[in-house]
Amino acid sequence: MSRPAGNGGAGRVLVVEDDEGIREMLKYNLSSAGFSVQEARDGAAGLRTARTARPDLILLDLMLPGMSGFDFCRALRKSSRVPIIMITAKDAEVDKIVGLELGADDYITKPFSIREVLARVNAVLRRAAPDANEPKSIPERDSIGDFSIDRAARRVVLDGRDVKLTAREFDLLSYLLAFPRRVHTRDVLLENVWGHEFSGDRKTVDVHIRWLREKFAGVAPFEIVTVRGIGYRLDRTGEAADLTETT
Repeated sequence: MSRPAGNGGAGRVLVVEDDEGIREMLKYNLSSAGFSVQEARDGAAGLRTARTARPDLILLDLMLPGMSGFDFCRALRKSSRVPIIMITAKDAEVDKIVGLELGADDYITKPFSIREVLARVNAVLRRAAPDANEPKSIPERDSIGDFSIDRAARRVVLDGRDVKLTAREFDLLSYLLAFPRRVHTRDVLLENVWGHEFSGDRKTVDVHIRWLREKFAGVAPFEIVTVRGIGYRLDRTGEAADLTETT
């Protein structure tokens, strides 16, 4: 078996996989690429290891004995935001969507190449790393061309005129503007905009996004983009990325 090139920096990866052959293959190649690897053969053991060892990333099989990958994600996300890449033998889009909605950051479908695994691991770790240029807190004011939002005064101005928004529309737009080009799932938006106490339908996010689009479409220097199967992202006009559709 050829050894893959190193990734230039160590990280701790937990592999949760019941297939011993796949588990050992992943451990060997990730270790060869410079990662420190721990392993677990079922969801319960993996959950215990994730909580005690605090890995930088988890490679998680979807079809595990006892506790499924979905249940693993649901349980771990109550206390940790460690990046999770799901490994699934299923090609059904619904499984991928459910995994992402439950908090997985990416997925790999079996059969896979080790090059794909390493590429996705490195990409997810890069996205999860703190950005030195990202503000430590949400700024009081943002401006893009003729558009501005004053969070303290709760005022939005476009081309010299005030834009009337409901309280929730303002909070949602404020949050998206604070983290441009970042993809947010509906659950993340509900948690950060509506709050932990909200118990309604996540479709309320879609409704409020539609209302914001109706008020700003074609006139604001940004667009709110739908990322298929995941959630939403705010781009400055003309900066849309792949795998998106605006609805």
